[in-house]
Amino acid sequence: MATQTNRGRPRAIRKGSGGAASAPKGAPRGKPTKPRPASPKGQRASGQGDGGTRSGVPQASAARGGGPAKGPGAAAPVESRAPASACPPQAIPAEPKELELPDSITVRELANVMGCSPIELIKALMNAGVMANINQQIDYDTAAIVAEEMGYRVKEQKAPEPEVVEKAAPQIARRREYTEEEQKQLRERPPVVTILGHVDHGKTSLLDAIRATNVQAHEAGSITQHIGAYQIQVQGKPITFLDTPGHAAFTAMRARGASVTDIAVLVVAADDGVQPQTLEAISHARAAQVPIIVALNKIDLATANPDHVKQQLAENGLVVEDWGGDIICVPVSAKAKIGIDGLLDMILLVAEMADLKANPRAKAQGAVIEGRLERTRGPSATVLVQEGTLRVGDVLLVGRTYGKIRAMYDHQGKPLKIALPSTPVVVTGLHEVPEAGDKFEVLESERQAREQAEQRVLEHQAAASRPVEALTLDEIYERAQAGSVQALNLILKVDVQGSMEPIKNSLEKIDVGELKVKLVHQGIGNVSESDVMLAAASQAIIVGFSVAVEPAAQRLAEPEGVSIRTYTVIYEIIDDIQRALTGMLEPEYKEVIQGRAIVREVFSISRIGKIAGVQVTEGKALRNASLRIKRDSAVLHEGKVGSLKRFTEDVREVTMGMECGVSAEGFGAFQPGDILEFYTQELVK
Repeated sequence: MATQTNRGRPRAIRKGSGGAASAPKGAPRGKPTKPRPASPKGQRASGQGDGGTRSGVPQASAARGGGPAKGPGAAAPVESRAPASACPPQAIPAEPKELELPDSITVRELANVMGCSPIELIKALMNAGVMANINQQIDYDTAAIVAEEMGYRVKEQKAPEPEVVEKAAPQIARRREYTEEEQKQLRERPPVVTILGHVDHGKTSLLDAIRATNVQAHEAGSITQHIGAYQIQVQGKPITFLDTPGHAAFTAMRARGASVTDIAVLVVAADDGVQPQTLEAISHARAAQVPIIVALNKIDLATANPDHVKQQLAENGLVVEDWGGDIICVPVSAKAKIGIDGLLDMILLVAEMADLKANPRAKAQGAVIEGRLERTRGPSATVLVQEGTLRVGDVLLVGRTYGKIRAMYDHQGKPLKIALPSTPVVVTGLHEVPEAGDKFEVLESERQAREQAEQRVLEHQAAASRPVEALTLDEIYERAQAGSVQALNLILKVDVQGSMEPIKNSLEKIDVGELKVKLVHQGIGNVSESDVMLAAASQAIIVGFSVAVEPAAQRLAEPEGVSIRTYTVIYEIIDDIQRALTGMLEPEYKEVIQGRAIVREVFSISRIGKIAGVQVTEGKALRNASLRIKRDSAVLHEGKVGSLKRFTEDVREVTMGMECGVSAEGFGAFQPGDILEFYTQELVK
């Protein structure tokens, strides 16, 4: 109600009971009004009959006095100062604004979206029967009701539609993270492509057709004898190819930390289909987390059966695009030169979607593709530049050796002065032959490079004298706690196909929280060197059922730190894996009530505070337990027991029926009748 002050100016009187504010009858909704002189007696206030408040939502122009004027003409003018935190005048426009709301939103976020004060919004929620604080989440229905009451047209926010194109290159990850300053220097780089597949399916013939040089004719037995790296131009864009002697060397490099490949091209003969080495190549490519493009070779042969091959690929998890999957499959013929351009176009497409970039202004870094000792040049290495620009005269630290680059050559033997990212070059000037997969970096001086190389040699010798710590099932839990293991990677080898399915199905059914078994590779036959190299690169454990371990694989497993476990009973495999996964989970605790007590009297002791004199009614009162204090079934406090005394003596526990004194850390407002619960947290096995 408005009253006249001594100076003749109107002012709002706060209702004595402190009730909620309500708009005086006739006040316009949602818009603050300026103070006006008193209306002549009998004159109605502007907006009379406008409908008052809207559905109980507080209005910005509500008088603080709360009640309507007495009598039809007795309405005194009201000073309707809108608080600074109220919704702005445009919050309820002539035509309601549209507001998109998600499934849930906090009160603060909703207030920001609506452009009003959180306090005003909380009042509106209270009027709607919802008690919420500023950081509390409210659902879409509640937010929509309140927003509509405040003059908005609300619609539900649509979830973003998944982009199909993201599936084409889902696994390419940056080799390193760049700072904001470094990102300004990033430039597009060529993709690095590796050719994988079964022996004699045409890997080298395909690469020969791509780079239009006859490498195969110079190689014994028509099988690639060494790792080569080549770069070609397609539509003015370079593509770098690594010609590997099978996936074993590809994985050996990755086991040494050299992730050089961006795209894997899997060559499968259309007349021969998926073979054991094809499956191994698929497993190696997946473990490297690179996208796979299938090159269906030899389609010009009369015995070619592309549909059968696609079915075999689908059975092994590679569903091609024309079968509804996301794996690109290109029919080609290396000898007849069919489909080569289409394959190159697909490589460029995947590379474009992967957005491959590097910083050419940084110091050069990269990896060794192969090393050799030549009579005329001495130790040399084929290296792939991954970051920065490599120049003649740079000082290199390569693995455990070093040197100053005397000369650089491209894949055709032409001398080079500089090499940009994703460029393969042969460098000379090293003191020793490096190993494939060794990383290199450019340093300031030969002295610095020599010191670091010598230090690495000493570290390597010390590491060689220590037994290698293999990843075993017994220590999975400890490594998971340290954060070094997130999943249990397995390589499964069995004697016959009939044993594969039941073991695989049983392992896939193991579900322990969010941790599951990940089969990196599965195959039939004895454990081989290739299996060990894949396990070393993937931090996997090899599990064999009714198979033997080849002597070469056994010898390699020890220095590589690979654990090999063989079984003859299926359920023993499942039990061991189940226990290992259980250990990998974060420890789970449950609350165990140890005892309850009731407060009989409260004592105040100087320099200590309030002490509750209690009687133990159930179990035991424990000194090292946690404490929960309840009053009328409501929890007042949870914390630790401050002290537990029996008469004047500190005790560890007090049994049922006995009386004792209890203090709580951070709480002293005890009252007679309060219930004290003593509980502990125990590990769930």
